[in-house]
Amino acid sequence: MQKNSTYIEKKHKKLVDACARDDRKAQMEIYDLYFKAMYNTSYRIVNDSFMAEDIMQESFLDAFSKLSRFEWRSSFGSWLKRIVINKSLDAIRKKSIQLQSVDELPEIPNEENYTDFEQVEYRLEEVKLTIQKLSENYKVILVLHLFEGYDHKEISQILSIPYNNVRVRYIRAKKKLLEEIVKSRGLHVLN
Repeated sequence: MQKNSTYIEKKHKKLVDACARDDRKAQMEIYDLYFKAMYNTSYRIVNDSFMAEDIMQESFLDAFSKLSRFEWRSSFGSWLKRIVINKSLDAIRKKSIQLQSVDELPEIPNEENYTDFEQVEYRLEEVKLTIQKLSENYKVILVLHLFEGYDHKEISQILSIPYNNVRVRYIRAKKKLLEEIVKSRGLHVLN
């Protein structure tokens, strides 16, 4: 496994080096390798497919134009993801994002017919939809932690807020998320 990841890193380094020389074919290869993951990252933050696509495109253009500053302290994918996240956060700050109305959400079928996998998928979708209804402060913290895998220290750096604020905001966001899920199911929250 280690041998395979080293091979992939070397291949990506060669591609990134070629991109820095404005090799269009290499840029297309890098784009093909990362576009879906970067789109998904942005979409989870902005909740708008057109905006996420624009952000992803801009992020690639920025990355390609700034490759001379890339120092390989992390993987290219991590560096690109950071650009996508920052652009997504900027977009949220610039424009008030409209949340989907409940009428536009797909109808949820009867739970009794689900297998275990389908129940997990259903629950995950319920969490994703509920997160989109939360305030931007809560939504961003939850998306970065739960879906993008950043820890509180990394989130603190990304958002430029103190570590303890991230932890407190995450705890509050998680509590609010659970309250909203319970409320949507017509249950009562026990305190």
